[in-house]
Amino acid sequence: MIGTADIAPSLLAADFGAFAEAVRQCDEAGITTYHLDVMDGHFVPNLTYGPPLVRALRPRTRATFDVHLMVEKPDWMLEEFREAGADILTVHAEACTHLHRTLGRIRDLGARAGVALNPATPLCALDHVWDLLDLVLVMTVNPGFGGQSFLGTLLPKIEAAGRHIAQLDHPVTLEVDGGIGAANIRQVAEAGATLIVAGTSVFGHPGGVAAGVSALRSALDSP
Repeated sequence: MIGTADIAPSLLAADFGAFAEAVRQCDEAGITTYHLDVMDGHFVPNLTYGPPLVRALRPRTRATFDVHLMVEKPDWMLEEFREAGADILTVHAEACTHLHRTLGRIRDLGARAGVALNPATPLCALDHVWDLLDLVLVMTVNPGFGGQSFLGTLLPKIEAAGRHIAQLDHPVTLEVDGGIGAANIRQVAEAGATLIVAGTSVFGHPGGVAAGVSALRSALDSP
């Protein structure tokens, strides 16, 4: 694979009636990070799941839980998701009135702190919080629904984020989420992504989860 790029399956694309089985299959395929999309029906036009799902899945795997809070008031939820088993708590810059304070609270809870940027949000939104970041999530679709098409015009934004991270004195994961499959995952990794979220291309693969993960890894390895 390119550099240290890895795959984080998005459970949003899994069968909602069989999350535990989805995690089992992904674990068997060598997955070490899961992306959990939390939506409140306000910040984005969809509802998904809350801390009870994280709590139910936590004993089923030792993998990292990357909880992406697509919600209007993330500060109200941080402690409950952390207690449920979240390892990374990612909030949206657009939803945080006091982003610096929110990231500090995440770190105080013992979780890794991430910030997600919608497609139209510039990278400069992070100018004064880089020292508090463990992860930056560049959205390559407008958030709210799975199965959307990748916005290729955002590749320069990914590249710019990668260049900035390379100049920092602490490690920051560059995560990319939205419309990524075997046809474009290598392009995203070459732009600098180190953690790539994939939903439909994993859980919707006709050969099953293992085949979906394998296809993505093969695409990353292909010249």
